[in-house]
Amino acid sequence: MAETFDLAVIGSGPGGHAAAEHAARLGARVAVIEKNGWGGTCTHRGCIPAKALLACSGAYAAQRRLKRLGVGTGEASFDFAAMKNHQRQMANLSALGVRKSLAEAGVALIEGSGRLLAPDTVSLSEPGGKESVVKARRILIAWGAEPALPPGVALSERILSSDGFLALETLPGSVAIVGGSVIGVEAAAFLAELGVRVLVIEMLAEILSGEEAEASALLRQTLAGMGVEVRVSTRLEAVRETASGVELRAAAPEGSLERQADLALVCTGRKPVLYADELERLGIAYDHRGIAVDGRQETNVEGIFAVGDVTGGAMLAHRAARQGKALADSLYGDGSIVYDERWIPSVAYSRPQIARVGLTERQARDQGLPVEVHRADYGANITARTELKGQGFTKTVFHRGRLVGATIAGEGAAELIAPLALAVCREMDLNALRRWIIPHPTLSEILAII
Repeated sequence: MAETFDLAVIGSGPGGHAAAEHAARLGARVAVIEKNGWGGTCTHRGCIPAKALLACSGAYAAQRRLKRLGVGTGEASFDFAAMKNHQRQMANLSALGVRKSLAEAGVALIEGSGRLLAPDTVSLSEPGGKESVVKARRILIAWGAEPALPPGVALSERILSSDGFLALETLPGSVAIVGGSVIGVEAAAFLAELGVRVLVIEMLAEILSGEEAEASALLRQTLAGMGVEVRVSTRLEAVRETASGVELRAAAPEGSLERQADLALVCTGRKPVLYADELERLGIAYDHRGIAVDGRQETNVEGIFAVGDVTGGAMLAHRAARQGKALADSLYGDGSIVYDERWIPSVAYSRPQIARVGLTERQARDQGLPVEVHRADYGANITARTELKGQGFTKTVFHRGRLVGATIAGEGAAELIAPLALAVCREMDLNALRRWIIPHPTLSEILAII
């Protein structure tokens, strides 16, 4: 008789990975079913390959600033094929890390396609064609997400989603990016640093419109300085492939906008992967936003859970991982690990980086909260000046003396946001933060609340 697992996880992305590993370390018998690469989207078509490429373009761009520091390196050049090799190596390394950590925790690793049959049964189609079933007392859905396309837009050899863009093996001369989202501005920064002509069109009044207004404005200004043409309040009307590239038409405030480019990159968000036939067979509640779950990540069907992008909301790897770990702890631990949406930081790895945790000033005021705002500029920080880090700022938002939000725009923002994320989740007040002693001279001094 086949083994019955305590938990069967479908998908090894950050949410499934974290849930499976933590549950196994707590003594549960766990299996993970993965059909398309260990580590999921983050490892193969998202965070890891994107950040690997940005590391390459950033290093190339940094060479051009070295003369200011008295360092001569000759004429800067880059090898795009070598950059792509670095991208593949980092994705492979990440996938191996996921597989290794799961195996070391005692998780059963199953390669194949898993389909929900019953609240305790998953059918398995293995790569060689073998069919079987996996039995489990509980099932976790971690299907992830996929690119969302505007109506009327069809992908092709030259009209790409972010998945297709990350798979490119040759660097285009020009790219039209549809959407000033995180994915769009990261791609724009990478391309511009390598000398590609870039156009970004955004339907809303600003790129990264959900962030602090001054952070979005600084990003737009910096991209423009890199040669990126950014057009906001501009709605795509049509994009089509031609013999030599793509043609794009959009409605802009000043009239019709028409452009040609080698490629079009469509970055208009992502949507949950939802296998409707499986969900409806078991009566699992869902809509276009994702699978409905309660505060413990359980669906309306007892014993079936969901974490990560498939549940909608902010599609972030660390959000999914936290959901997964909190779920495992609630099922097999003492419940001390919890998930709270308010504590999830976000980062756009653009130039400059934009990082935030908690509320923006506008969001706080829209909720009717009286706020006190503190701001510090990179220009007043000696380390930022010494190391030529460019423009940037930190902005902290307090309500009744407690930190409810923080934004950092500038080089190193992704690392600097971590202590402020801790401060937000601990609901630290001004007095506590003013006792914080930060070493000098460091960029982190910009976090000091005077």
